[in-house]
Amino acid sequence: RTMAEAHLSSVGFSHGELCTLKSHYVRRFDVDVDINIKPVLRWLKDLGMTDSEVRKAVVRCPMIFNVDLETISKPVALWLKDLGMDGAQVKKSIVTFPSLIMYTLEGNLQPTVKWLKELGMDGSQVAKMITLHPQLMG
Repeated sequence: RTMAEAHLSSVGFSHGELCTLKSHYVRRFDVDVDINIKPVLRWLKDLGMTDSEVRKAVVRCPMIFNVDLETISKPVALWLKDLGMDGAQVKKSIVTFPSLIMYTLEGNLQPTVKWLKELGMDGSQVAKMITLHPQLMG
């Protein structure tokens, strides 16, 4: 059992959830607890997620532990708020489709929002679309 597995188990991840996580890693699931796991779990909680929502987001997107929070994930969440989404909408979008916080602003998100606005959507409609269908952003 790796340190990552032990830590995740200690914060409530079930055996089945751990098996799902491990199946997404080609090599041994040995993500650094202090550098990769704890900051991601803390940040997801800071977004207002419950423990259950955090586990759901991580299981849906195990590679979330490999993303750079400071240069990708946090700027994406801030950008979503700048679009007019409130904290609950940002949280719901990430719980529903956690890969959203692994997308780049320039490569994925900004061009998609531009396209939605060209279709005639205003800011609140774009925010609602992202909240209900975050997978459209990829």
